Amino acid sequence: MSMKRNPDLPVRQRAVALAYQKNGGAPRVVAKGQGQVAETIIERAREAGVFVHESPELVSLLMQVDLDQHIPPQLYRAVAELLAFVYMLEQGHDVVAPDLGLSLNGINQVEKNG
Repeated sequence: MSMKRNPDLPVRQRAVALAYQKNGGAPRVVAKGQGQVAETIIERAREAGVFVHESPELVSLLMQVDLDQHIPPQLYRAVAELLAFVYMLEQGHDVVAPDLGLSLNGINQVEKNG
């Protein structure tokens, strides 16, 4: 049985924060939540000058990753493209947000690390 969202209910905002260190392996999920928690994550990121990218598909997949765990290999390419985009922005280049193509890659679930 599949659960369908009731269109009369508001969609709760969701957010995931990633941390990446050059020699630390794959990026890690350092915060995630929905509703007020998501709003707080986004607000604090903006206050700290961290780029906030909206990608419901990527957030949906990253919400499946446990806190403080590295992202799974299935998401390496999408996250790498996003990190490259952010790097180019920080360098002052005029760039367009990447089309992560997550729905086209057939990634519906990520395997949990561990």
